[in-house]
Amino acid sequence: MKYSEEFRNIPLFKLWVGPLPFLILYHPDTVEVILSNSKYIQKSYPYKFLHPWLGTGLLTSTGKKWRSRRKMLTPTFHFTILADFLDVMNEQANILVQKLEKHVDKEPFDCFLYITLCALDIICETAMGKNVGAQNNKDSEYVRAIYRMSELIHHRQKSPWFWPDLIYSLFQEGREHSKNLKILHTFTDNVIAEKASQLKNQKHKSDAVINGEQSKSKVRRAFLDMLLNTTDENGKKMSYLDIREEVDTFMFEGHDTTAASMNWCIYLLACYPEVQRKVHKELDEVFGDSDCPITMDDLKKLQYLESAIKEALRIFPSVPFFARTLSEEIHMKGFKVPKGTDCIIVPYALHRNPDIFPEPEEFRPERFFPENSAGRNPYAYVPFSAGPRNCIGQRFALMEEKTVLATILRHFQVETKQRRNDLHPVGELILRPNKGIWIQLKRRPPSST
Repeated sequence: MKYSEEFRNIPLFKLWVGPLPFLILYHPDTVEVILSNSKYIQKSYPYKFLHPWLGTGLLTSTGKKWRSRRKMLTPTFHFTILADFLDVMNEQANILVQKLEKHVDKEPFDCFLYITLCALDIICETAMGKNVGAQNNKDSEYVRAIYRMSELIHHRQKSPWFWPDLIYSLFQEGREHSKNLKILHTFTDNVIAEKASQLKNQKHKSDAVINGEQSKSKVRRAFLDMLLNTTDENGKKMSYLDIREEVDTFMFEGHDTTAASMNWCIYLLACYPEVQRKVHKELDEVFGDSDCPITMDDLKKLQYLESAIKEALRIFPSVPFFARTLSEEIHMKGFKVPKGTDCIIVPYALHRNPDIFPEPEEFRPERFFPENSAGRNPYAYVPFSAGPRNCIGQRFALMEEKTVLATILRHFQVETKQRRNDLHPVGELILRPNKGIWIQLKRRPPSST
């Protein structure tokens, strides 16, 4: 960040990290060169350390495999399929509200883990169709393994002496990595086998049959159900290993990122009471005093809340930087960049360009009103990346964030005494606050609508 501010008028710089040179990009023009071109889709070396867990799924694969997999998986994120997941999001958001009740009118508390466990429950049920009950049992072996694995991978990425597999396996950390990997893969394997067996028994019927009677309720689908039926252009089904790669990828990518985004948004709303009042006003207009579940139509009406989420993602993007390796030599802004160079794109710096976002540290959801977004360079704001390799789950993420945040804010008013200087954001695999998000909750009075 220091260098990106110092070189604000120069759209790129080179940074040596140990023996490796990285090209750092933080200006829309240079970011566009990489993200808009389907040639530059290869992820850089540090992603290699995700392979033992995620294989070469959608996040880590490249070339022909990535193109084929992306084509196969895109239909599973269709709007009508996402609508099926809203019940899960409502249920888990309501459990979260029950957990938060004990903090109403009490001392400040760290909300980060509460929201993260809710996001984990949502992704487990929507990705795998498995209710792990993380909000009620944060000590489950699977939940612990997911968090520990993320820590181990990030630490290894920063530790060149741990890069060789043989050396890593000799250390305690490497052995712990193997142990957690086994827990994660065994869990996913068991869920896939169980789901495949269920599908076989149901013969792909959309309605459950219970005790010989047709049930009125529709069977809840998960991504896993769809993956088991997905075929490529040649009509070939995905293997169990292929399916595990994608389910593990959904689990990894689909909970930490949304959890971080919701936490940062809650923090910013607590810091800016006038913005929170506008969100509450919109919620009152849409729901009144009703406590009925949120529908897809309701979500469409929550435009100001959506703008607040987008603005929170601008200030605190869940993925603060991501990287690509150049497959050929390119020229960029008068500089020759050799083939094989690792380029790091830094949304955290990109989103703070004062020419595009005046007073960039200020939280102003109005920046994302349609009339204010019109004409803005599409590569000036990339919380979900951009171009051909953009995030396949961004609509799912936005839907989840709106549902959970709307549910919290229908019940509570949020306050904080935590100053921005005390947050100390840490750029790990996702952007986390070093010491949590400390808030106080007040019960909301009945709406006047």
